[in-house]
Amino acid sequence: MADELTPETPEEEQPKKTHKQRKNGLYPGVSDELAESMRTGWADTELHGLEPIAQAAHTAARRAALSARFPGDRLVVPAGRLKTRSNDTEYPFRASTEYAYLTGDQTENGVLVLEPTGETGHTATIYLLPRSNRENGEFWLSGQGELWVGRRHSLTEAEQLLGIPAKDVRELAEALTEAEGPVRAVRGHDSVIESALTDKVTKERDEELRVYLSEARAVKDEFEIGELQKAVDSTVRGFEDVVKVLDKAEATSERYIEGTFFLRARVEGNDVGYGSICAAGPHACTLHWVRNDGDVRSGDLLLLDAGVETHSLYTADVTRTLPINGTYTDIQRKIYDAVYESQEAGIAAVKPGAKFRDFHDASQHVLAEKLVEWGLLEGPVERVLELGLQRRWTLHGTGHMLGMDVHDCAAARTEAYVDGTLEPGMCLTVEPGLYFQADDLSVPEEYRGIGVRIEDDILVTEDGNRNLSAGLPRTSVEVESWMARLKG
Repeated sequence: MADELTPETPEEEQPKKTHKQRKNGLYPGVSDELAESMRTGWADTELHGLEPIAQAAHTAARRAALSARFPGDRLVVPAGRLKTRSNDTEYPFRASTEYAYLTGDQTENGVLVLEPTGETGHTATIYLLPRSNRENGEFWLSGQGELWVGRRHSLTEAEQLLGIPAKDVRELAEALTEAEGPVRAVRGHDSVIESALTDKVTKERDEELRVYLSEARAVKDEFEIGELQKAVDSTVRGFEDVVKVLDKAEATSERYIEGTFFLRARVEGNDVGYGSICAAGPHACTLHWVRNDGDVRSGDLLLLDAGVETHSLYTADVTRTLPINGTYTDIQRKIYDAVYESQEAGIAAVKPGAKFRDFHDASQHVLAEKLVEWGLLEGPVERVLELGLQRRWTLHGTGHMLGMDVHDCAAARTEAYVDGTLEPGMCLTVEPGLYFQADDLSVPEEYRGIGVRIEDDILVTEDGNRNLSAGLPRTSVEVESWMARLKG
């Protein structure tokens, strides 16, 4: 990685010093001749006649609903800032969900401000970094100058794309410090903005804003549903990619699987929506196995839980448990088929007017029946469910909301989410599982080390539901046939 020069610009715009610069205590010199050369001779690259982004009308409607919910309040929603990975390198930037949901923009340092226009209504302004200044050298001397990290949109271009008036974000902190009247802000993303608002906000008022924005995302609009389907379709192709290279994974490790899926996510989307779980053998019994450094062995199962995130930040969340050699053993099939039957019952319970908890209860009932039938628990089933005894092997809830966050709507009130009612446009996962730990002496040895989860992304429709991830087979027989076809 190249090492940048350091400009004479305000401290907050200075790049981090490199190890060499810190050691010497010096900055590279810049001659007057070079500085003059870098100021001149550049073509005008302003873009004209830009069309609004695909979701512009939807983000405008979301801002209007937000305005109606908090009349008279100034509302501040930051995108966030770059986070240091190590020394002078940063993690790839991912805008806060609240900011991206309301603007469609994904650039670091951005802030959306809704200024009240009286007792009702707001004027929205998006504050962004403008194009790099070529006169003062920021363009080429700053570590975040455009010569180093790439061109960004001008404020005029941003206005055309986003449909929101745009201003220089570097002027915002001071303006917020001097602003009067009630303010609500989304916390946890931008320390500079939060510092400017220290004496103007309260934790309780800010939490009300966060909760509202979480609950507002529960019912997806047409654009969001299309993005979720796009994410799922790419994810299906990513699973197919993995099946085709299982022989290479056997020669290396679970990381070959992780890397294979990641390639699909980066080629067709923005990233993976969460850390891929590529759990082979007994690792499948660890719910969030993301180390992905274990062996991949013929005869074992691979639990692959992964999702592509689209360029607009909507993510899929799909799981399949696959026989690495292409064929389930008798005990693997027995457990897999039980989980499939449980998932079928859960999906059938997803429909408008149903309680959110209904699909979990339906899935858990089937699994409890199986555990009693296999002699692992003493019935009756109602007793098992009342005492929650099945949870030793089912472990987790059967699903969650899905959207811009893999666990979407996480700040929603209990009564609006897990104790709420399903509506058309909601999207959720149905993902029952059975997990028999390798050291579990309460089950016969043949069960130990087997973990199975099947997960699909389900859209609530007017007359029931639609499985967005139906492109991936689910029954054990279908999975085997699909794998055989892909492996050739």
